[in-house]
Formats: sequence, C-alpha cells, structure tokens
Amino acid sequence: MQSNHSYKNIVVKFAGDSGDGVQLTGTQFAETNALFGNDIATFPDFPAEIRAPIGTLPGVSGYQIHFSSESVLTPGDLYDVLVALNAAALKVNIKLLKPNGIIIVNKDGFDSRNLRLAGISENDHPLTNGSLDNFTVYEADITQLTKKAVSEFNLGNKESERCKNMFVLGMVYWLFDREIQNTIQFLEKRFSKNEDLMKANIKALQAGYFFSETSELFSSQYHIDAAETPAGLYRSINGNQATALGLLAASVKSNIPLFLGSYPITPASDILHELSKHKGYDVMTFQAEDEIAGVCAAIGASYAGHIGITTSSGPGIALKTEAIGLATMLELPLVICNIQRGGPSTGLPTKTEQSDLLQALYGRNGECPLVVIAASSPSDCYEMAYMAVKISLEHTVPVMFLSDGYIANGAQPWKIKQLDELPDIQSHFITQVKEGEVYRPYQREENLSRFHAIPGSEGMTHRIGGLEKENITGNISYEGANHELMVKIRAQKVANVAHQIPLIEFDQGDENSDCLVIGWGSTYGSIFTAVTELKSEGLNVAQLHLKYINPLPLNFHEKLKPFKHVFVAELNNGQLIKLIREQFLIDALGINKIQGQPFSLLEIKETIKQHI
Repeated sequence: MQSNHSYKNIVVKFAGDSGDGVQLTGTQFAETNALFGNDIATFPDFPAEIRAPIGTLPGVSGYQIHFSSESVLTPGDLYDVLVALNAAALKVNIKLLKPNGIIIVNKDGFDSRNLRLAGISENDHPLTNGSLDNFTVYEADITQLTKKAVSEFNLGNKESERCKNMFVLGMVYWLFDREIQNTIQFLEKRFSKNEDLMKANIKALQAGYFFSETSELFSSQYHIDAAETPAGLYRSINGNQATALGLLAASVKSNIPLFLGSYPITPASDILHELSKHKGYDVMTFQAEDEIAGVCAAIGASYAGHIGITTSSGPGIALKTEAIGLATMLELPLVICNIQRGGPSTGLPTKTEQSDLLQALYGRNGECPLVVIAASSPSDCYEMAYMAVKISLEHTVPVMFLSDGYIANGAQPWKIKQLDELPDIQSHFITQVKEGEVYRPYQREENLSRFHAIPGSEGMTHRIGGLEKENITGNISYEGANHELMVKIRAQKVANVAHQIPLIEFDQGDENSDCLVIGWGSTYGSIFTAVTELKSEGLNVAQLHLKYINPLPLNFHEKLKPFKHVFVAELNNGQLIKLIREQFLIDALGINKIQGQPFSLLEIKETIKQHI
C-alpha cells in the first residue's frame, strides 16, 4: 500500500529523444499543475540539431518544471525526479539529479542498440552496474505497455510507440496526485481530425495512470498544495505568447492596426505563429522571404499608419540593420523583437544567451541610437512588449525589445490583465493639420517626437528615404551642420524616453547593503532567488534589475554610488558591465556564463561569496 508525502516544491525533468514528444508531455504537466493552483517555472531544453540521430546524446530533448505551493522564479538547479525514456536521456541528465532522487526509466530504451547509440558498453549497463544505487529507480517496459494499450486502434508500429509520452505522463500524474482530465480535453482538440490517434493517446494516458495505481510500482504518492496567489483569472503562458499578446493589446488600446513582417527563426517564430491566430483584431502577419523583406515590410506598414513589428534573433537582426537605420532616419515607430540565442553566426540555435545587448545598443552603421528594453520573465514579456509599442509610437523612434530562448519558451502563471489596467497610448499619426498651418514633417513636440502624415492625406506630401533630412522641412540635406544637428536630435529623442520610464527601485536590500548585484532581462529569477538565499545565510546583499537599458532610468547612477562591491550577472562575456564601467566609472565585477543554459543559484552565490 502506498503512502503519501507532502512537499512544498518539486522539480521534474522529462527527457527522451527529440521525437519522443517530451516537450508536449512537459507542457501538459506544467499546465495541469498551473490549473491546480501551483506556482510554476519551466525550462524547455531543445536539441541544437533539427534532427540529430535517434538515440544519441545530441538528440536528447528535455523539459524541466519546478512546481510549488510557494512562489518560484526559476526551474530549479537540481531535479527531484528524472523521467528517462532512453539511455542517452539518462546519461545527459543524471548529473543534475539530487542524491536520493527518483528516476523513472523506460526499460525498452536501454536495450543494446540504445546503449550503443548513447556510447555505453553493455558491460557498463546503468540499470545493473550499481551506478544508480544512490537513487530510487522505478523501471517499467513503457514502450511495450503502450503498444499493448493502444493495440485496438488502427495505428502502425511507429505511431503506437509514439504514444509512450502519454503513458509516462499518466504515470507521473498518478505519482503527484493530479487529474488527467485537462490533458484528455487537450488530446480531443489536438487530434480531432484523426479519431484513432486521439483515442489511442487518451488510452495510453489512462493506461499509464492506472498502471501506476494498480501495479504498486511506486512506493509513495507525493502531494504539493496549491499556492496562495492574489485573486484573479490566471493562465499558463510562455514568453513568446506573452510578447504576442502584449503587442496585440497595444494595438487594441491605441486603436491602430498591427502589422508583423517576419522571417521564421528559432527561438522567435512562435510570436509569428501566435499573432497569426488573431486576425479578428485587425492584425496582419506576413511571413517574408527573408529577414530584410520582413523588416522593410514592417517599416512600410509604419509609414502607412500601422504599428510595424518585426521579430527575429541575433543572426536575423544583423541582416535587418540597414533597414533599422532607415526607420531611425525617417523617425518612424518600429518595434524590433530580438529573441536572443547563442551566437555568433548560427551559434546555438536552441540555447539561451544574452549576447546581443551590444548589438542592440551599437550594431548599426553611423550614429543610430535605439531605445532598448528587456523583459525579465515569461509573463513580463506582456508588459514590456506593450511598453515597446507605447514608447515607439509616442516618441517616434524604433525600439528594440529583448527576450531570449529561456523566457521565450519557459512558462509561468500569468494574471490576465484588462485593457483598462494598461496605460494609454498616444500616436503621432495624423491626416490633417490645423487650419492655416503647413505640414512640416520634422517639426517637433516638446519631447522632440515628430508627427507623421499618413500617405494620401491631402496637402501633406513629404519626402521619404534614407538620405539625411533637413530639420523641420524634411528636405534632403548634405549640409554638415544640419547632419550634426539631426544626429544630436535623434540621440536626444532616445534620451528623452528616460522621463517616461519608471525610476528603478531595489528588488531586495537597500543602499546600506554590503554589495549590489545588477542584472537585466531573463536573469531576474536566478539572481532574485540567489540573493534571497544569501540574505538568509546572513549576507547583506542588494539587487537592482534593469528592464530599461537605453536610456537607463534617471536615478540609476544614484542607486549605484553607495556601493563598494558591485556585481553584474549576465549570460554573456560581459556586456552590460561595459556600459556601467563606461558611463559611471564603477569597477564592477562580472558574473558571466555562456553555456546555453541559465544561471544556477550556486554559480551566482559562490562568486559573490568568494569576493566578499
């Protein structure tokens, strides 16, 4: 008879071959826990190769979920439970399993062929050589049990075997006392056009659940209570979904149609996919033939009075740079979403990195400043994408929105916002001027933003193009003094945004703390949790986290001045730290990682402890 154990939080890692449906399994487990009321943080870990050889180490796909009855901000450093569908999945992930942790093994994935593909000799079989004695191992013939469960349906051998991800999901649902109904509804919808496949997957899910219940494979069930969260309507959301919905909300709030010109690229493509579902909200999505066409189409849409958006990752942003300069010269609103990944060149397409910050700040020819902002979590992508549109429209400047693979694919609960909770947006698109006035394209408001006449507006003809414009008139000008004036005006326009963005406040600690840790973007959760643990250990540590990077908040320097020890944690080789040293002459110390993975808490904590 099984016993029940209660825990505050659990970290589970699903791992298997890239064709095993691990991402779907993890996503469904995460959504079910979110519906139950747990706080969650997830980390999908895709193979770098599109189709690595089956059963090999490069082909291992993983999905990590941290679910809790308390607030969680990271997917966890170590796993409590590892689900390994084959030998390669075990070999890749075993090093991060906690001592005495649980391993659920598909024995069918440990035959001689799978061992050979994983580079393991049969004499060193991990299930028999004693190497797993420090863990609790549960073995089951998952593949064979799945095939038997779905044998009544008209499926081929390969299709039957692919249902094993649902069988193991059913097992894990039982282990953690979770209902399977939400996943059944998902399968009914997903496979509505293939009844046999739908019924087979549902049957595999149920079979895995009842196998765990009746076979007494597990000695215990584990229970994690729902988290206490503020009242409201919640959903599980990943960063790319939140980015798309934030852009959409800005369109609805401003009553300006949205146009996305984009070329598919990992890990940004899902923004295109998500926005393409919302044509009913005056959204137009255009999958261009290349990156340059995508951004140029978006600039054309902005010129026509729409919200122009383009999405990409670092390699695509490199191709878009001349066109971004065109938008800067025209002083048009444009939002460029850079969902960062490992570089340079093709780099690590499915791995996370924060290495495009200097590209965002300086990566264009000539004097071409942009507003640069960054989201700090999957749900924060909604607000920051919204603010990217608001700043771009109200200051008539291109804005680069930075996310990365970690938060783009990671998920967490998000309290759904109503439109009336969002700040108003005032655009500078016009179709007429006041009686007696003449339209002057580069005549400016107090914040230096200009008004843009929508093409076809009577009496408001003006020049366009990438050549330098004369101030006020917008005529082409080769005068050196005018060029210098326009360069400084464009830079000042970006600087003026600092008066709109919020002042920065300490996330933890204050000016009396012994040291300060600064981060930006997706490192927020790791830094916050590490600083929290350091404080509980008696260290007096403060944290500041940047979401607005160019311009920086007006009080940023004031917050830095009291500290003798300043650390800057980034998933790059030191980029924000260059900006801080240059502007404020502070001898900050970098905490850096460039391994395609987010920070572990230990990495941040140990660096700080070594120096203070």
